Amino acid sequence: MDEKSNSIRSRFYFLAAVILMIALIIGGVLLTRRAAFAAPQQPITFSHQLHDEKGVGCLFCHPSAMRADIAGIPSVEKCVGCHKTIATERDEVQAVLGYWERGEAIPWQAVVRIGDYVFFSHQPHLSEGIACETCHGNVNEMTVARPVLEMDMGWCLECHLDQPPEKVAQLTDCLTCHK
Repeated sequence: MDEKSNSIRSRFYFLAAVILMIALIIGGVLLTRRAAFAAPQQPITFSHQLHDEKGVGCLFCHPSAMRADIAGIPSVEKCVGCHKTIATERDEVQAVLGYWERGEAIPWQAVVRIGDYVFFSHQPHLSEGIACETCHGNVNEMTVARPVLEMDMGWCLECHLDQPPEKVAQLTDCLTCHK
């Protein structure tokens, strides 16, 4: 009887440990995904939606996407170029002008981050006619910018493999993205 109850107890503990491990793994995955899609805390409230409604497109504030490897975060000079005269009474614009007057950069936080081991350039994607919304979602409808996709290698390859056959070999070569 002692041996039988020890066996049952051992099975119970083993099963409980397996269930706990599965729960921890699922919880970890869910927490990681939640963090990956969270909007970073910005120093100034900024609405892409409001700017889009006023006719300000992505490339006006992020013009380096067409000529550099990264789209970049707009400089305080870029913001002040418009906001010296537009909406100057708003608290957010006053904060921008404060950075300008102090000669400080606005410490914007990147919304999308990719690993240091990945080379990515917006240039070839934009020149192929891929819209910003394809990867960044409808930022023009966001009051707070946040990531909308998990931009991992599988996601990139899914698109690269869906290209014309003559381009697939180059687009799936490791050195295309990992230099």
